[in-house]
Amino acid sequence: MIHFDINKLKETYKSLEKKTCIENFWQNSEDANSIFQEMKKLKEKIDSYDCLKEKIKDTIEFLEILSQQEFIDYEKDCMKNIKILEKEYSTLKLKSLMVGEFDFNNAILEIHSGAGGTDAQDWTEMLERLYTRWINNKGFKLTILDYNSDTEGGIKSVTMKVEGENAYGFLKGEKGVHRLIRISPFDVSKKRHTSFASVDVFPELKEDMNISINQKDLRIDTYRSGGAGGQHVNKTDSAVRITHIPTGVSVSCQSERSQMFNKETAMKQLIAKLLIIKKEENKEKIDDIQGKYSQIAWGSQIRSYVFQPYTLVKDHRTGFETSNVESVINGNIDEFITQYLCYLVKKK
Repeated sequence: MIHFDINKLKETYKSLEKKTCIENFWQNSEDANSIFQEMKKLKEKIDSYDCLKEKIKDTIEFLEILSQQEFIDYEKDCMKNIKILEKEYSTLKLKSLMVGEFDFNNAILEIHSGAGGTDAQDWTEMLERLYTRWINNKGFKLTILDYNSDTEGGIKSVTMKVEGENAYGFLKGEKGVHRLIRISPFDVSKKRHTSFASVDVFPELKEDMNISINQKDLRIDTYRSGGAGGQHVNKTDSAVRITHIPTGVSVSCQSERSQMFNKETAMKQLIAKLLIIKKEENKEKIDDIQGKYSQIAWGSQIRSYVFQPYTLVKDHRTGFETSNVESVINGNIDEFITQYLCYLVKKK
């Protein structure tokens, strides 16, 4: 299994456990909490591995003692149990690929319509539905932080908070430009159109991360909440947009009735975005990021979804593809996620 040396994991856990017994361990509470977080992640992986190993051992032993007639009698139950074990193995394999610093964190996912007019806004809404179904299937919690619809149809932009174990690790590979090719339902001549939407993903940071931004570098705008209403947003005068002037990076939040809470949430989003940019550009601190930053460059196309004249969804980084477009559009993207995580590990 890629990146899953169980003996090494157990050795690392024991080494960290010894550190917690050292005198003055709690003198630096930040380091201490970091160690406990790492131990928690390791323990979860180790326990999952040991539990699955024991289940596989029990299943093999059970099959070995069955007579031919007993096997026939229990065949359906055995096959059902094996399917469950296969699913648990796939889950463990995915978790073994979570090796990034923030992979364990919750995620903030933004979708923005690009070139293509109403078609692009419709495509953005389709992606919002795709990720919503995927999130629900995973049992994660979804909160809409910002929602900007259009009177002509579709969505201009939407920001989602995804809460769940390894949410950022799962979704980080969705960052980039997503291209749709189909016969446009908005074109009376029934011609094929190409539409674009960009997806940005960044982690929700822990409360104890001490990161500061110069307040002089920020522009804070307030406006009336819009969007779809209902389950998406509250229609109040509390929406907040924060722009980091040196980079042009901006975030918005309108999920709360309180302007203060929206500002606080937006600020956390901004810090997380800038922190990821800092790491990608190998800067020592956020203030070192210079020049306008395009959150998603339109040259960074990662995936194509083709509806006509044939059906195909292809990831341009990994080469993985499927002709079952409907399944993908309905949120079944686990194989794309797995392939990308394997691709990342192979690159290292």
